[in-house]
Amino acid sequence: MRNYSAAPQEIVASLWRNRELIKASAKREVLGRYRGSALGLLWSFFNPLFMLIVYTFVFSVVFKARWNVQSDSKTEFALVLFAGLMMFNLFSECISRAPGLILSNPNYVKKVVFPLEILPAIALLSASFHLLISLGVWLLAYAVFFGLPHITALFLPLVILPFLLFIMGLSWILASLGVFLRDVSQFIGTIITVLMFMAPIFYPITALPEEFRHWLYLNPITPLVEQTRDVLYWGHPPDFYMLAIYTLLAAGIAWLGFAWFQKTRKGFADVL
Repeated sequence: MRNYSAAPQEIVASLWRNRELIKASAKREVLGRYRGSALGLLWSFFNPLFMLIVYTFVFSVVFKARWNVQSDSKTEFALVLFAGLMMFNLFSECISRAPGLILSNPNYVKKVVFPLEILPAIALLSASFHLLISLGVWLLAYAVFFGLPHITALFLPLVILPFLLFIMGLSWILASLGVFLRDVSQFIGTIITVLMFMAPIFYPITALPEEFRHWLYLNPITPLVEQTRDVLYWGHPPDFYMLAIYTLLAAGIAWLGFAWFQKTRKGFADVL
């Protein structure tokens, strides 16, 4: 039986070795999602825009939530909300799909010699396409209402990179667990919903009493959302100390997730 390397360097080697396959598969996945629809890829623009309008109305009009006590601007609320929502949607799309990545491709396990470890990367690249569309909408809206974005927006790739590592690591773990424990796909939706409302996406973290705020930072989405808003909207540089810690933890989770996937993949064919 073939032995699969779980070394950290194998993560980079595998992704680079299969880069063309990853790009082609992600492209096919994005185009396939909208194939046959009248608007096609335009849905990738309208879907986040529609949800933005709904969330903005509910939280700024119904619940009267505010990001800045000195401002009653609905535009400000919408852009700050959307900045956090973009990052959450990337996380949600990848993690909700992760438990079914192997289950939905049994032929890759049984009949085809396929690098299964790249399936989370394909899903992540597909989700990143929608993130780029949403980011383009955000930057356009900011330019229309406020002018040129802050120069600190250039730090955004630096902020997102550790988040991508974290998503990949978690996706490898869930993809493997989803094969052996079918219940994983049933409760992961609930976990994602809890993480969404336990992160400062729809409300500022200052809305919580100070003694409870540190609990929100146990949510891995919270630092990413706060840092994204800092560099995109508020014009603040990222917290490099927090970013360094987050990067180290994300890299550790990515390696542990990859190692777990490589150690357990030998049993996929027996279960499927």
